[in-house]
Amino acid sequence: MVVSAAHLRFVLLCLVMACAPVAASAQTSAAVAPPVTPMQPAQGGVPQASGGAAPTEYILGPEDVIEIEIVGQPDRLRARVYTDGTVQLNLLGKMIAQGKTPRQLGDEVAQALKAGGFYASPVINVEVVSYASRYVTVLGAVGSPSLVPINRQYRLSEIMARVGGVRVDAADYLVVRSETGTETRYMIDALSTGDLTKDPFVTPGDKIFAPVAEVFYISGQVNSPGPFPMKTGMTVRQAIARAGGLTASGSDKKVQVNRGGKKVKLAGDATIEPGDVLVVGERLF
Repeated sequence: MVVSAAHLRFVLLCLVMACAPVAASAQTSAAVAPPVTPMQPAQGGVPQASGGAAPTEYILGPEDVIEIEIVGQPDRLRARVYTDGTVQLNLLGKMIAQGKTPRQLGDEVAQALKAGGFYASPVINVEVVSYASRYVTVLGAVGSPSLVPINRQYRLSEIMARVGGVRVDAADYLVVRSETGTETRYMIDALSTGDLTKDPFVTPGDKIFAPVAEVFYISGQVNSPGPFPMKTGMTVRQAIARAGGLTASGSDKKVQVNRGGKKVKLAGDATIEPGDVLVVGERLF
């Protein structure tokens, strides 16, 4: 039987005529992500999906916008996945889209069309045109705090690059909080070392926070007294160097620290704490 182009176009229109129209609102695209498989540290510290290797294809979820095409036909029609994770098709009924890749959904639609006698061997192509269900949230002292869609595997360094990196007033670490509430701290400098155990894959639903650096204060015999951002594990000598070094009469053996209202004397290799007030004294000779 010869099927006309008009008939093919009619069938495609029927497939998606029950779907809601695509909204243009940016607020709609920031929908709540569906439950996802949590990432667990594997041997050696490289995060992997708890059920095996992390998926390499995008997994559909509520509010994603997809384009459905019957290969060989000029028309492409868009549809939004409902909040219950389904797509309603007039000829085929309600089909579950959530948890499937676009390829899997396309194969199921093709099989259903064939089983219903609409086509002998249809080829269906499903593409995602708006990623809304799987994303990470990046907040804090970064260039552009935002929701970052996860359409493939991304390492933490890649996500930070997409938001413009951290600001100059940021701390030297990031805090990643998973949907389960687990928090992990990652040093920013370590993300670029090539050690993948220190640059993990993020998981949809993660919240990445870049805190503003805490400060210490230094005065006395240094070239540039004032407040300065803390670095993890910063020592007295490093704090003096950050303040421009000692003056001609200064001594790193004459450092007095005011910590929480109490005066403490620290050696040059001792670690300082946020809020410490360092006063560098003069040497005797």
